[in-house]
Amino acid sequence: MPTTAIDLTSPDVIANPYPFFAAERARNAVAWHERSGMWLTFDHAAANAVLRHRGLGRIWQDRQPADYLEPFNLLHRHQMMENEPPDHTRLRRLVGGAFGRGHIERMRPRIRELAAFLLGQVDRAGFDVIGDYAEPLPVLVIAELLGVPRSLAPQLRQWSQAIVKMYEVAPPPLVVAAAVAAATEFSATLRELARERATRPADDLLSDLVATELTEQEVVASAVLLLNAGHEASVNVFGNGLVGMLQAGVRPEAEPSAVPLCVEEMLRFDSALQLFERTANEDVEIAGRKIARGQKIAALLGAANRDPAVFEAPDEFRPNRAPNPHLAFGAGIHFCLGAPLARLELEESLAHLLREMPQLRLAGSPVPRGTFVLRGYQSVRVAG
Repeated sequence: MPTTAIDLTSPDVIANPYPFFAAERARNAVAWHERSGMWLTFDHAAANAVLRHRGLGRIWQDRQPADYLEPFNLLHRHQMMENEPPDHTRLRRLVGGAFGRGHIERMRPRIRELAAFLLGQVDRAGFDVIGDYAEPLPVLVIAELLGVPRSLAPQLRQWSQAIVKMYEVAPPPLVVAAAVAAATEFSATLRELARERATRPADDLLSDLVATELTEQEVVASAVLLLNAGHEASVNVFGNGLVGMLQAGVRPEAEPSAVPLCVEEMLRFDSALQLFERTANEDVEIAGRKIARGQKIAALLGAANRDPAVFEAPDEFRPNRAPNPHLAFGAGIHFCLGAPLARLELEESLAHLLREMPQLRLAGSPVPRGTFVLRGYQSVRVAG
């Protein structure tokens, strides 16, 4: 059985996993990782197969101790991302129907307004493009979309950051405690808002969710998922991609299609989500390896998106790369529901930033978050 000893908690791997992925890919497309007790994929074909194979599923298992972690578990137990058909089909149909009811495209002018407002507040001689621009914009957008009061936006970000740190390989006790507290407060806030919408509907996504046959807990879990995924990924994609672009010294060209192409390269080049785990519901074969029923296998999306068999010069940031079949949003039935909104936010915010600051450059070394599964920067100072 092919094995890998890659240490996903190593500071060197966290700082730059791509050389380690390349070395592993040269040996095996799929290998057993004893430390995590699961298989890992290292090329695009194997990751794509994991994401699409119906013999593999997202099977939620409550984190232990279950009583202590019930607030965290409760949010995930009722999320579409942690379920398979038929539950996933029902949840995605209901949430997707509400989400797609004209809510996304109507936000385009508002995204432009918010981008202009946020950039208008900064000192262009030097500012943190994460904290001052990339971070608040998607928080405000998804909060406004759902109908969450704008005053709660800073708290939403704090709750989200606390919860998603639980997705790392080995979260320490303080991280676990913060996630439990955040899940408790987040749920209580969304539950109260949902009950208000049940009696006084508004023109927002939360009202549309409440109007479906989703249970109250499913509405809360779905809203929290949309809030977390709706801004966590956007912040990290923007930061990772912008750093990659500025370090490469390249820019999208002037034609209308250039910014969307550049956004796709931002998504590919330094993946915000590095690992997506699934469990075998039956014996499955991936890249010639037998994944026994009950075993876990993780698609390493960052490794897939740097596979030289699919991407020419994969370690280069090419703003006009096409085609660009990256897996940053996943694939199959769990393909990211919020991908259209994320693309819209990224295109509008990047276009506005480059238009207003054509001489944009890094002003110091970016400060990484120091996490593997959700990869991003804590701060990125720029000037121009």
